[in-house]
Amino acid sequence: MWQEVDIIVNSAATTKFDERYDVAMGINAFGAMHVQKFATNCSKIEMFVHVSTAYVQGSSVGLIPEKPFHRGETLDGAKISYLDIDTEKRIVEERLRGFEAQNATELEIASAMRNLGIDRAKLHGWANTYVFTKAIGEMLLEKLEENVKLIIVRPTIITSTYKEPFSGWTEGLRTLDSIFVAYGKGKLKFFVGDPNSTLDMIPGDMVVNFMLVAMAMHPNQPSHMLIYHIGSSLRNPLKFADMNWLMYNYLTQNPLLDTSGKPIKVEKSKILETMASFHRYIAIRYLPFLQSKAIGEGFFVLLEFVHKKSL
Repeated sequence: MWQEVDIIVNSAATTKFDERYDVAMGINAFGAMHVQKFATNCSKIEMFVHVSTAYVQGSSVGLIPEKPFHRGETLDGAKISYLDIDTEKRIVEERLRGFEAQNATELEIASAMRNLGIDRAKLHGWANTYVFTKAIGEMLLEKLEENVKLIIVRPTIITSTYKEPFSGWTEGLRTLDSIFVAYGKGKLKFFVGDPNSTLDMIPGDMVVNFMLVAMAMHPNQPSHMLIYHIGSSLRNPLKFADMNWLMYNYLTQNPLLDTSGKPIKVEKSKILETMASFHRYIAIRYLPFLQSKAIGEGFFVLLEFVHKKSL
């Protein structure tokens, strides 16, 4: 294979926002590095295409420059100014050894490693483990040989396809898909967010088509590395409120079926713009059903926990 491969496309990733830190580092960060090492052993390699995410840029607004991350770089708002990837790797290894010494259960290890990932991400300025480890993966690709063209593709939220292989095709539940399904099953009654905020989504086949065009054009570009952002918010912005209406309209005309084969009737979901309105909604709709004082106290503890997590 090393004598035959000339183009490598790396799209492997775990996209869970709160993935275990060791798992996310292994796939999103060091997985990219391992594929890069394989590429350097290919005698005919000409191009390496790496699929990242637009959200490695954090909470930046406006036009986002298509520029690379350099090793050690952090985002604005980081609590420390340098990202030491070797230190992050060592922290993961030490934590896992500690859990082994304590005979911790798999459930305890999984919970602790998820929390560790979120903590390390926020320490360096990223919102969650997914985007943090994808950014590290980009940094690790800096070592790619100069004679190999590198394309880093950063799509926004990838949805089901627009046309190919047919409209609406998807495999599994990814990103927003789980929200659509939960709403269609009548399980999701409200959303928390700004109705005027823009959701940047891009169909999967458009991302693939763009990658093919970039691969065809890249050999003629003088730069060793090119980065492309793929999104829709500039030319075709979709407001949160509009998506809410589209879901209701579509699922009213094309309802999902329950286990007995009957159509599931959906209601217009509410958009709660603040955590205060979320607290009021929960208290009015669900608190009367909590008869026990102990349960009620536990409920407010849960609300406080949700509020802190949202900050």
